[in-house]
Amino acid sequence: MQFRRTHRVFTFTFSVLRDIHRHRQAFDHVAIHIVSLQILDIPSAPAHVRTGMPSKMTKTRTPPAPGATKRATLKTIAELTGLSLSTVSLSLRGGTTLKEETRRKVAEAAASVGYVPDRAGVRLRTGKTNVIALVLDGAEDSIDFSRYLIQGIGHAIKGTRYHLTVIPEFARNYSVDSVRYILDNRTADGVIITHTGARDPRVKLLMDSDFPFVSHGRTEFFTPHPYHDFHSELFAEMAVERLVAKGCSNLMLLIGDDRTNNYHNIVTAFERTAARLKVETRVMDHSTGITAADTRAFAQELANGPNRPDGIVCGGEMRAISVVAGLTAAGAKVGKDIQFISKQTSDILWSLFPQVDTIEEDVYAAGLELTRLLLRRIEGEPAETLQTLAEPIPHWRD
Repeated sequence: MQFRRTHRVFTFTFSVLRDIHRHRQAFDHVAIHIVSLQILDIPSAPAHVRTGMPSKMTKTRTPPAPGATKRATLKTIAELTGLSLSTVSLSLRGGTTLKEETRRKVAEAAASVGYVPDRAGVRLRTGKTNVIALVLDGAEDSIDFSRYLIQGIGHAIKGTRYHLTVIPEFARNYSVDSVRYILDNRTADGVIITHTGARDPRVKLLMDSDFPFVSHGRTEFFTPHPYHDFHSELFAEMAVERLVAKGCSNLMLLIGDDRTNNYHNIVTAFERTAARLKVETRVMDHSTGITAADTRAFAQELANGPNRPDGIVCGGEMRAISVVAGLTAAGAKVGKDIQFISKQTSDILWSLFPQVDTIEEDVYAAGLELTRLLLRRIEGEPAETLQTLAEPIPHWRD
């Protein structure tokens, strides 16, 4: 009976591997299968395995290769430096009571033997993981956003005890699953989340759990929480003022997903500034998921339409490239017939269309700032002191 049940487990395992091979892109499907394996009731091993009797099912362990090096430990460093274990441990934890010469001696010895702290041991002793987690939105339509953000975070934790874990999410549905997993399993000491909604359930869960986090984006919660955000209201205000100064009176805002708080901040500031300057406005919401070809076709129709705007503000570079390409294909001269301003997160738009005005968000700097805020929050600083805005950087091309 045991062999029959075990055979079913092996058969199921094979089916999981086969499904992974067939559906390599279906991450959710694979995850469900793997979780299912963990809850199977696998019976104890047959008697000949428990007693060490030979069998075709037994496996021979391969001995370590001759000359293989062991993992460097605190004891290894202590023996190299002639210091005590407690001194080595304190030095590696950044002990400021030690002499600079001692800390340098320990650091050099640790580097020479490739010492890496045992995370399991650190967690057992301190309750800390020395990990920060980035829950990264996968629906972002800004060019190089993820790359620059991760680079900024990586630079900020360089030389600290922290490591970065990136958890990608492939749909902007504000699911709390990733955050809940971190909370339930304590796989990180702090969390960075991006693209927040006005009443973001991830933010609420983290606040209710009193878990250190920082958001790239603001919310409408009354309770303060740490955040760093692009000053999107100022971005919209600067764009409208620039277009009006260039003689535009019929403005259009092209912007993406309306579920983020950033969307509402931009739209509100765009319409408020236009009303103050007494110019006409339209807001075109191109939701996430519309293809570049669709956006290009829309721009061509817009250029040939009866109520063509003379000034356009675009909320993202990828969309801007398609729009400018469509306008140009329709015969409109961008920068002359139609003035155009886009948010910028890379140099690609400017390289393709050097005549286009842009307003930059420094995403690399955002990664640095988010990490600094999170580390301060982990150390216990109050949330209301950890809220910052990044000022837009205009690049006018004339």
